[in-house]
Amino acid sequence: MERDFYWILLDLALILFATKSLGILMKRLGLPQVVGALLAGILLGPSVLNIVGGSNTLKTFAEVGVIMIMFTAGMETNIKQIKSAGFASLVITVLGVVIPMGLGFVTACLFNGGFHVPREQMLSNLYFGTILTATSVSITVATLKELGKLNGKAGTAIITAAILDDIIGLCVLSFIIGMKNPTVNPGRTLINTLLFFIFAIGVGLVVNFIFKHLEKRYPHNRRMPIYSLVICFLFAFCAEVVFGIADITGAFIAGVVLSGMRSHKYIEHRVDIGAYLIFAPIFFASIGINNEFVSFDTNTFFFGLTLIVLGMVGKFIGCGAGALMFKYDLRDAAFVGIGMMPRAEVLLITVQKGISNQFIDADFMPYALGLVIISSLLTPILLKVFNKKELKPLNT
Repeated sequence: MERDFYWILLDLALILFATKSLGILMKRLGLPQVVGALLAGILLGPSVLNIVGGSNTLKTFAEVGVIMIMFTAGMETNIKQIKSAGFASLVITVLGVVIPMGLGFVTACLFNGGFHVPREQMLSNLYFGTILTATSVSITVATLKELGKLNGKAGTAIITAAILDDIIGLCVLSFIIGMKNPTVNPGRTLINTLLFFIFAIGVGLVVNFIFKHLEKRYPHNRRMPIYSLVICFLFAFCAEVVFGIADITGAFIAGVVLSGMRSHKYIEHRVDIGAYLIFAPIFFASIGINNEFVSFDTNTFFFGLTLIVLGMVGKFIGCGAGALMFKYDLRDAAFVGIGMMPRAEVLLITVQKGISNQFIDADFMPYALGLVIISSLLTPILLKVFNKKELKPLNT
């Protein structure tokens, strides 16, 4: 037991060093740092060096990490911005979710036995569609800021749609995970999901009242981030154990509940320190450590490549079409479509959840990483190209 503990310390040292070093390298290459963390896990794990194993302790750290990541993502949600953005952003988001999900589902069916398959395979096909709904616009935001268009019509639509995208995508994810039990019917899963959100709203109102009282008495006090994590872990527990939906949904909603407080930036910063200092790097590294990427299958290869292409095309068509429906000009519609293409943390989290719940095979993870890398590299290039290009109206 004592030897196991000290070997864990060595594993942690290697993981933190490798994830940070490769993360810095990826940042310099214009890629999300999570790509470096995932590559670090592959390097340290059985696929390459085989010097760090997927122990139960590391898996527990990783689970805490993903919950904290989703909590901070929820805290970044700006409810006021969603309200002010109007119906246009909602339509852009819905089309940006439905079209990639539909393309992913149909493609999965074509590669995996057609449309008349057993229930488990059909849920797996649906899950591949769900993976393509995720988006991450940090690279888009940085590029639009550089181009001076972050606060314009397209920039506002992208940021708002990305927030709504997370919420809708997590609802779909929770519904499918809830359907894993073969004795549960879709109606029951939908009821459980609705009951959780009713629970979250009711408890959230009480929590907000208490926290607003606390932040008046103890502004910028360390007890606020600690109590916030209490709410995060309780919501995650209730979502998974009581309502049978994804724990990450509970964590995200807990963040949304606390996002309206005056001190939410302080709380988010404090929680971020703990999350990204140790727990988040372990989570992303554990993806590579626990999945041995050594097998090759032709069908999986072409399936993965097709999903990479459709993942980007689906977002571009869905979000761009939504923008055109609300009289955005062609340039702004193109900005919205391209700006919603990148993937990062949420996609990797969704894929890992699918693997742990046995909806998809670990063999798909390299293609998920490929989608993250290609979309992250391609998005800023396309945004700059379309910024220079003169787009004519459709009727000319």
